[in-house]
Amino acid sequence: MTSQILQTTPESEIVSTRIFNTTREKLFRAWSDPNHLKNWWGPKGFTNTFNEFDFRVGGKWSFIMHGPDKGNYANECEFIKIEEPALIAWKRHSKPLFQVVALFEEITSDQTKLVFKMLFETEEECGKLKPYVIDKNEENFDKLEVELTKIE
Repeated sequence: MTSQILQTTPESEIVSTRIFNTTREKLFRAWSDPNHLKNWWGPKGFTNTFNEFDFRVGGKWSFIMHGPDKGNYANECEFIKIEEPALIAWKRHSKPLFQVVALFEEITSDQTKLVFKMLFETEEECGKLKPYVIDKNEENFDKLEVELTKIE
């Protein structure tokens, strides 16, 4: 998988959006500071152990998601584009393979729109996950809402 952001069609991407009542900078910090990210990343009931979080283009993000089913899910990612406080993109080196692009759009001084895109190389790969991840992304955002109340 390339280190460039994939060019996709609507059929090969999953897009979730939410407006958060917070500044763009604070929302970006929730994604870029591992001390916050580890607290909310993943669906309801999941926790994380971060092994490496090198927040720079080419840097690695290696972590294990611990599911409520007692399963442990290894994740190996590489940051491919960072534009503070507007964009974070990474590609997964562990399956399922896809890229993530998170866009942080300021609406007002205390409202920020998050556009969360999961980009797949094929429509088929996207279709395998789409039925499961849309609701899980919303659970992830619910946990992010809680974490934002803890950030100064």
